[in-house]
Amino acid sequence: MVSSSRINMEAFVHWSWLAALLCLFCMGGEVRCDCTEENVQINGGYYTLTKKLDQGSKLVYHCPEGYYPHPHFYRACQPSGTWDPEPAAQQQCKLVQCPNPTVIKNGFVTPHLERYFVSNVTTYACHAGYALRGSSSRTCLPNGKWSGRTPICSHDSGNTCADPGVPPGASRRGDTFGVDDKVKYACSGDLFLVGSSERVCQDSGYWTGTEPACYYKYTHDTALEVSEAFGGAIMDTLTKLQPPDDVQTERIIRISQNGTLNIYIAMDISPSITEDEVNMSSNAVVTLIKKITSFVVSPNYEIVFFSSKIHEVVNIVDFLDGTVTVSSVIDDLEKFQRAGHTGTNLNLVFKTFEERMAFIKQRGGDERFKEHRHVIILFTDGAYNMGGSPAPTVERIKNMVYMNQNDGSRDEFLDIYVFGIGTVLYDDDLQPLTAGTGGHHYFRLKYDTNLHETFDEIIDESKVVGLCGLHRDYELTDDRVSKQKRYPWMAFVFVQGESPKKCLGSLVAPNFVLTAAHCFQFTDLPKDVTVEIEDRPGSRVKKVKKITPHPNYNVKARVDQGVAEFYDFDIALIQLEEAVQISSQTRPICIPCTQETSNALKLSGASTCQQQEELLLKTHRERLSFLTRAAPLVQEKGVFAKLGDSRNSCISKALMAPGITATDPRLAVTDSFLCTGGINGHRDHIACKGDAGGAVFKNYEQRTIQVGLVSWGTQELCSSGGLKDSNEDSRDFHINLFRMVPFLKSILGNDDQDDYAPLKFLSD
Repeated sequence: MVSSSRINMEAFVHWSWLAALLCLFCMGGEVRCDCTEENVQINGGYYTLTKKLDQGSKLVYHCPEGYYPHPHFYRACQPSGTWDPEPAAQQQCKLVQCPNPTVIKNGFVTPHLERYFVSNVTTYACHAGYALRGSSSRTCLPNGKWSGRTPICSHDSGNTCADPGVPPGASRRGDTFGVDDKVKYACSGDLFLVGSSERVCQDSGYWTGTEPACYYKYTHDTALEVSEAFGGAIMDTLTKLQPPDDVQTERIIRISQNGTLNIYIAMDISPSITEDEVNMSSNAVVTLIKKITSFVVSPNYEIVFFSSKIHEVVNIVDFLDGTVTVSSVIDDLEKFQRAGHTGTNLNLVFKTFEERMAFIKQRGGDERFKEHRHVIILFTDGAYNMGGSPAPTVERIKNMVYMNQNDGSRDEFLDIYVFGIGTVLYDDDLQPLTAGTGGHHYFRLKYDTNLHETFDEIIDESKVVGLCGLHRDYELTDDRVSKQKRYPWMAFVFVQGESPKKCLGSLVAPNFVLTAAHCFQFTDLPKDVTVEIEDRPGSRVKKVKKITPHPNYNVKARVDQGVAEFYDFDIALIQLEEAVQISSQTRPICIPCTQETSNALKLSGASTCQQQEELLLKTHRERLSFLTRAAPLVQEKGVFAKLGDSRNSCISKALMAPGITATDPRLAVTDSFLCTGGINGHRDHIACKGDAGGAVFKNYEQRTIQVGLVSWGTQELCSSGGLKDSNEDSRDFHINLFRMVPFLKSILGNDDQDDYAPLKFLSD
């Protein structure tokens, strides 16, 4: 009796033979054959398919951290129904190896191994008479690099430049370090060089170029490395263009205030780039643009997708003419649909950017063009197969921006960054296309790098202390840290006096939290109050130095007029004993009528408080938000403030609140309040017990502006936080901060003290 498994095997063999035969026949016509999953498995990992098993699909191998696919990173399905490369050798996930560190000169490495793998630790020591610079111990990391800095054994006395060292896996020619002396580097075996292959000692005592490194094909830059290198460079560019009264960082090199920043971005959508990689690039660009809008600088953008042709998202000339906005560009990027282009013409990208620069120069003249800074950002694998090499075009761009001055005096006016995306990168073609000063401009990204998060971290918020309201507008995960980065100004207020209370608050300056006056009793002392703001690990609870309620707040002021509890001027400032540490998860919110808020709103010239209010509260139904306690930390509630003709019907519901016997709602709800709630046109959320004192805010691009403060409501529909909808009659009343400016200015703008740095309030 023949087993069923044997019959199935024979059937499979016959079918495979028939499929192959049919494939041979169909190759003569337009029909194409699909690939199979036979012999493509990988030991220790898995693979994904970009287009199932259809022709043109890419099979990409994935391995755990610290391992890489061997011998191939991917396979491509050919029209013949075969994979390229063919699945001959068994695929496996191999342990990542780091370059040989024993190349150190005048010193030695322990342990001395034939090869070094992930988690291997090395220590370094120098021969007698030599001193160690760099790291004395290094660890082989999962991305194929050594931790720390290159160890160097040297005695630098008498040299103009310090010994530049020898990176792991490399060899160096040149051992004299005087002015104009050169050192040249090469990598051994199957390693390739990233960085400068030749460096020259300058009379300043510094080497030209950047420190080289030797990479394997699986070596990649981590998100942190990209964030630090690219982010630091972008920060320098942005702060150089900041106006003098908007100090962002201690290390600012300024240029003319007429200076202009032009950013050119190109994203590869050719067949060698997967759909996920295209989306990764596009999302990163959207994040970058949003991040840059946090600054007063307003760059002009040229953004394209490319393959054999150019798909233009926005022309930089339209930015110069003021016919497009950043928000419309973001919308176009998010709506982009990839078309079925073939081929890759990388040269066409640079020619397009060259033409734009030439037009800008022609229209403005040489003198104005001198003040333009240009940043080119490219996402590609470098696999161009048409249009020729882009290198000559890049040289023409350099000559145009440098204005044929090759002495390095204008190098900082052009930066070209290349982000290598894809399973196989053409490093030798891409690296020469970079340009600029101040560190790395070429980044090799692993296929699963989260560029969205990486680009969100490119600006070190701890250095931009003048930017109120800066926040992350999305949450990667639903945890405390993500919440804090989305609402970095939120504060929790706890009162342990005669009448214990829990309130919310908002950080409005490094030393001050704004909350509701009714959170406190007259007898409450600073020692009875604590504020929770997690500005650094292990430092959440903040001690209070002083509590200052609005001097006109008096909850019993209108008892004889039929208002049992009167909440006008329901606002208080808490001064902390120590200023919080500014970071991506701890930062003041913007408040009305300050210069910081005018900068956030992009109001140029001598702006006014009225301009801010007209911009933020401009409609009869203004969309606003406030927070409520909910795991983890908080949730955001959405409401509409009823303004203008809509206000009277909204505040009329105040007469239904307990303790109010007055017939005129304006006795309880003065012009100092914003009114939200109800279900007319939109079912608003309603405030819960414990939400009091929290910010009522509006997001403007990448900045958050506080326009109000949660005070009181007509009904108590929830007692412990959370999202709760309003009913037909429930209303909330929030202190309008535009009516509280004199009080805020008297404390936060007080420059007759040395305790804290005052905010700059507008004159009117």
